[in-house]
Order: sequence, then structure tokens, then C-alpha cells
Amino acid sequence: MASPIPPEKSFRLIGLLPLGFFLAQLIHYWQVNELGQVFWMCNIGNLLLAVGLLMGVVILIRVAAIWMAPGVAVWLVYVVPTWGVMLTGGATFAQLFGVIASTLAHLGGFAVAMSVLRRIRMDGGAWIYAFGWYFVVQLLSRFTTPVALNINVSQQIQGGWEQTFNAYWKFWLVLTMIVGLCLWGLGYILRRAWPADSPPAEP
Repeated sequence: MASPIPPEKSFRLIGLLPLGFFLAQLIHYWQVNELGQVFWMCNIGNLLLAVGLLMGVVILIRVAAIWMAPGVAVWLVYVVPTWGVMLTGGATFAQLFGVIASTLAHLGGFAVAMSVLRRIRMDGGAWIYAFGWYFVVQLLSRFTTPVALNINVSQQIQGGWEQTFNAYWKFWLVLTMIVGLCLWGLGYILRRAWPADSPPAEP
């Protein structure tokens, strides 16, 4: 699981791309005084992907790749629809920069992760590590980010579900089971596409 990636320097330097995406998001959230937002799984996933590539650790890349897909899905549902009013109402430079940074972090990070995964492949146990990563980041989010931001749904029930759940722990338990199933499913799909026991794709 911790086997090194191919040693080619040019391959590892691809990690500078997701690192740049993460730093762009960091700068944007610093500008709007919401640094806690960088702890969202999709944002911190770019940092994980960058570290995995630059240090040559396969499991970090696989975990980041698994998380990129749900990150893009959530981004398309909750973030992109809010841009219409902002862009048509005369967006500021900071807002435009935020749109660009967000697009790079999600679509750019997803593209890099999938391209790299074609080379290093996916094994059957990576989803378990991705699930463990979920607990680590959610715990960090709970103790280091403002309650109002509800980063990674670590603080309170997601808006709109208050009538279904009368306690956060019940909501969290159901959410965690859904997350686990989704990660298993994504790991399975990616392993079917690029199994670790098959020859790597050409770069």
C-alpha cells in the first residue's frame, strides 16, 4: 500500500499542479477571512495529492483520487449554482479569483488525480484508507474550524435535514455509513478501470 510511485522526476513534479490549486484556494479564503474552508475534503484533497506525488507515496495519491469524485459532485450541486447571481451582479476581483481557484481545485484536481491514477493504478484496499482519512479530516474540522461554516458537516446537522434527525449524532451516523458505502463503490469502480495488478498505462 505504501509502495513508491515511478521515480521519474517529471512524473513526481506533476504534484506542483494540485499544490498550486490548494494554494490558490488558501489565498482566496484568506482574502475573504474564511480560512477554515480549506479543510473541505475537496480542497485538502489537493494538498494530499500533491504530497503523495512529490514524496512518491502511492496510497496518498489513491486516497486523494477516491475523494476527488464526490468533491466535484458536491461542488456542482452546492457551489456552482451560487455563481450566477454573483457574476451577473458585477463580481469583484476577489470573487472572480475565487471562482477560478474553486474551478481549478475541483476540476483541475480531479483531472490530475485521474491522469495519475492511470499510471499508478488502484487496489482493493485504498477505500479503507480513504474512509480513515474522512475521520481524521472531520475531527480536525470539528476542533479547528468555526461552527457556522460546518466544514465537512462536522459540527451540526446539514441544513434541510433538521426535520429528519433530532440529534446530530444520529445524522452523523447515517452520513458516515453513506460515506463508507460511497467510498467502497468508488474504490471498486476505479479498481475496475485501472486494477493494480495490471500493467500501468503509458504516461
